[in-house]
Amino acid sequence: MVGRGNLPDLGAELRARLPALGQRCAIVTDEHVGPRFGSTVRESLQGAGYDPALVEVPAGESSKSLSAAERVCEQLIAHGLDRRSFLVALGGGVTGDLAGFVAAIYHRGIPIVQVPTTIVAQVDSSVGGKTAVNAAGGKNLLGAFHPPALVLADVATLDTLPERQFREGFAEIIKHGVIADRSMLESLKHFDRKRDIEALIRRNVEIKVNIVSEDEFETTGGRATLNFGHTLGHAIEAAAGYGRFTHGEAVAIGLAVAIHLSVAKAGLTGDERDLVLSCLEHFQLSGRLPADLTTDALLAAMRRDKKFEAGAIRFILTRRLGSGFVATDVTEPDIVRAIDAVR
Repeated sequence: MVGRGNLPDLGAELRARLPALGQRCAIVTDEHVGPRFGSTVRESLQGAGYDPALVEVPAGESSKSLSAAERVCEQLIAHGLDRRSFLVALGGGVTGDLAGFVAAIYHRGIPIVQVPTTIVAQVDSSVGGKTAVNAAGGKNLLGAFHPPALVLADVATLDTLPERQFREGFAEIIKHGVIADRSMLESLKHFDRKRDIEALIRRNVEIKVNIVSEDEFETTGGRATLNFGHTLGHAIEAAAGYGRFTHGEAVAIGLAVAIHLSVAKAGLTGDERDLVLSCLEHFQLSGRLPADLTTDALLAAMRRDKKFEAGAIRFILTRRLGSGFVATDVTEPDIVRAIDAVR
């Protein structure tokens, strides 16, 4: 569900759409989002007859960890949540991934309701059922597929985002344009925040849902196209230390590398490459790699990624904007050359 001002409707929507949910539940949020929207969500749930507890975690990537998941689980136990209970993830991608992972393992799985409050979460991480926490060796290495029972995106929550967090979300939107909708990509240079944001979020949710529904558990390769730009993006996050770059900022650099690889390995035209790079620049997303992140460190982080299988790198490329495919012939020297192109 995508709308403006629909956050107070959450409880009523759950009653109408998911009548089998138990009464007891917990809102998992972070210390920044909780004070801003926690009371609205809690009152909405209480008004619909639910009994919600509020569980806050520290803001930031450090909360995507097994230790944070354990602390949340202990609070759920203390609040008396059982197998008929459910969780509400209120926040950005970190909160959604953490709460989704906890929901997947608590009592061997209870429903998760995603209430995303950032662009990255609304257009990408809240949709599709991938949940995970990070390990020391890499991002999202510990996780489970656990599709949400409901996703409610209130675009009004985006009005409170700091500018940096607002802009970073466009890395995922640009990615969707590259792999699924060239016309949307071309329209971004005319984007008006007040006029276009709801329709843009809705279109990107449609893209994500269409791709996920064809390959829910990433077995046929179709869903893998959503990883365009993420192979190097995740490596940048890990090598730089979680928190230096936002997820979108790291993915933006990964997009630039993947676009250069697409020219070299898949026949993408220079004009199409320049369109993508100009979109990144339009939203002040740097496609440049800092000098202190060495190529060796990035390759080492990439080898630990889930997309590195049996010694081969699954790299998502595009032959023409609006489509993507899984390339199996990308070598480390190819990647090194693409990395050099964005330094």
